[in-house]
Amino acid sequence: MFNFSFDKRVIYVVIVIMVLSTLINYMSNSNALLGLLVSIPGVLIAITFHEFAHGLIAYKLGDNTAKNEGRLSLNPFAHLDPIGLFMLLFAGFGWGKPVHVNPRNYTRKISMEKGEAIVSAAGPIMNLLLAIIFTLIYYAIYKFAGAEFITSTIGSVILLLVSAIISVNIGLGIFNLIPLPPLDGSKIIMPFLPYKVKEWFVNNEQLFSLIFVILWITGITGIIISPIINSVTKGILALGSLVIR
Repeated sequence: MFNFSFDKRVIYVVIVIMVLSTLINYMSNSNALLGLLVSIPGVLIAITFHEFAHGLIAYKLGDNTAKNEGRLSLNPFAHLDPIGLFMLLFAGFGWGKPVHVNPRNYTRKISMEKGEAIVSAAGPIMNLLLAIIFTLIYYAIYKFAGAEFITSTIGSVILLLVSAIISVNIGLGIFNLIPLPPLDGSKIIMPFLPYKVKEWFVNNEQLFSLIFVILWITGITGIIISPIINSVTKGILALGSLVIR
């Protein structure tokens, strides 16, 4: 997903502040705690498939790095970063253990830059595909499981879990498309930038990373992407209801 390149002490301070705030909220709000528990399967699935997709596409392009490091796996423990997981659960966004790739190993049919863009795009695309798949599962349960199952405790829990998986994957997918380092979106846009803009972008990567953290801390990031997440969610739900009537 991504990896911060500047002083991580800044991140640790932010983590402590956000976790304390979230814990206070959980202690005073049982619904928030339930929401946390329900989101855990969605978080594990979203991160695992996101990182797996990066490694798989890099492998398909000719780079064996992820394969050699055991990252072409759907085992969550191969992809989880403890801090990133903690952040996703307690701060609303997080990351997996970055998949290492070597663009010099990519097939020469495309440039290294385009290869990096494709590999970076694979993670968010995988999250959005998972959101579509689980949306279809959600509507299929409603259509074929019957009212008795849907209103039962087990049925309600399953629907809640599936709904959380959909939400987490949409959120993670859209979030990572933000074109700021260290997110995937910053590499996806690279092939489309003029040379001078690209050079300026690369030379100021740490500055952009700092800007990203500031936007995140102040909540501006959420304000910017929330309408996009809502629109994508409505679109995916509409697609699901259209496919499974």
